[in-house]
Amino acid sequence: MAGTEYAEALEFLYGLQRFGLRPGLETTRQLVARAGEAHRGLRFIHVAGTNGKGSTCAFLESVYRRAGYRVGLYTSPHLVSFRERIRLDGEAIPEAEVAAFVRESRGWLGELAGAGAGEATFFEWVTVLALVWLGRRGCDVVVWETGMGGRWDATNVVTPLASVITNVGWDHMQWLGDTLAKIAGEKAGIIKPGVPALTAAREPEVLEVLRAKAGECGSPLEEVTEASEVFGVVGGWRLGLRGRHQVWNAALALATVRRLQGVLPVPGEVVRPAMESAHWPGRFEVWQRGGGTVVLDGAHNRPAFEVLATTLREEYPGRRYSLVVGLLADKDAGAMMEHLLPEAGRVVVVPIHASRGGDPGELVSRCRGFLGGRRPGVVVERADGLREALDLCAGDGLVVVTGSLYLVGEALGMLAGETSSERGLNDWGRRQ
Repeated sequence: MAGTEYAEALEFLYGLQRFGLRPGLETTRQLVARAGEAHRGLRFIHVAGTNGKGSTCAFLESVYRRAGYRVGLYTSPHLVSFRERIRLDGEAIPEAEVAAFVRESRGWLGELAGAGAGEATFFEWVTVLALVWLGRRGCDVVVWETGMGGRWDATNVVTPLASVITNVGWDHMQWLGDTLAKIAGEKAGIIKPGVPALTAAREPEVLEVLRAKAGECGSPLEEVTEASEVFGVVGGWRLGLRGRHQVWNAALALATVRRLQGVLPVPGEVVRPAMESAHWPGRFEVWQRGGGTVVLDGAHNRPAFEVLATTLREEYPGRRYSLVVGLLADKDAGAMMEHLLPEAGRVVVVPIHASRGGDPGELVSRCRGFLGGRRPGVVVERADGLREALDLCAGDGLVVVTGSLYLVGEALGMLAGETSSERGLNDWGRRQ
């Protein structure tokens, strides 16, 4: 019966997708009020940024759990199961709890719609589910990741212990703005009056915005740089997440832990082992398949493609790789080609099964055009699906699957032998 109820709950969630994405906090606040403000006793660390949010959250969650705290974690998107988004002490929210909240919340949603407040979106509903479920379980701390932006993101209904901004780069410009300063303004929206803020952003125009917002809010702003003591500390560790760029995320997490030491004390001896054992799926995740190595990385924008290329050179110096790639239509194909194609020995383009999926045929043509005058011997081909693409690369020693977390989630489920998937719930652009 529980499985049937969960399946019905998933159908309800798919139904919420037709309301798309809506910036704003009013609906979330009204839902939270109808849920009895269950989150009021929780303490949050709110994390925003363009890239590195999930990794920073993973480092923070690992540290506080190892220190003995009861830790909630809210992130998005999920890779295989919807329940990955909401965790308590590393365990995903149970199916029965999701189904129970669907039953409980249907009345609230009807009241909101009847009052002319509009329909709740998928992300608004899931955010309230996280607040209610974690609130009722009495977490010591909740590591709380924004979905997109910050100022009008549904997660911004909380007042955290600290506001953490990893970095600001080019992504979601149609929603967040067409300049780094505008995008930074949206991310800076999580900074609250008197609440300490921390960032690993480096761009001068971004820092100018963050400093101004922190000043306006009377919030102390700590800027993590390569000269920071915390950066030097974690730089000598073998972090659980691969890549030189993870030093920035780990340093930001460590700076946050130190800033909150008076509120959430952490013994110094637990920090390093926690950082070195941290895990975050789909971010330079390495699998062995048929005698070869498969790297899964959810890079999907210019900064992430650049970081992935750098990490591949660091981890596999001098190695050519087969690139299995799929992009959403609104992503930067030029950046992917610029950073990843020069060292690829084969390119296989696959479709992304989402409403915003790009045209694989167009991407094949663009890749061939890019490589034509540079490395004309590289084969660029199209596969109808991921399994076919991996079979085409079966004899290759190193295969990199990237371009979208949709694709990486599909690969992760396939490699792990999952027989079902809830990845379609990530498709907030779908209309029914």
